[in-house]
Amino acid sequence: MLAETMDGGGRACSFCVKPEAEVAKLVTGPGVNICTECVDLAASIVAAYRPGPTELRMPMWGELSDAEMLERLPRVAAVADQVEADLRMWVTELRRRGVTWARIGQALGITRQSAWERFSGEE
Repeated sequence: MLAETMDGGGRACSFCVKPEAEVAKLVTGPGVNICTECVDLAASIVAAYRPGPTELRMPMWGELSDAEMLERLPRVAAVADQVEADLRMWVTELRRRGVTWARIGQALGITRQSAWERFSGEE
């Protein structure tokens, strides 16, 4: 499934939020994109994994100033919009197939009513 374009100009990695034009390769899946750099980072984290307590955080945060983080914030929001659009497409397809709001809500961990309110497009 192709993701909706970010800022009308292309997709972005869901993890580092770099635009597709700035990465070697972008792998696209339902609601998520990952660049080769983030795949390599994930592989190195898994390879270095040692059992025990670990702190999970975005590794780049410690390297970015507040201004740099604020500059990237719109791209992060665009990725969130991209994921929301993909989620809406999935729900629309499930409804087209006759799946009930109750089953959709259950799959999302919300009530039938909440699913309907979020995705039906009705007031």
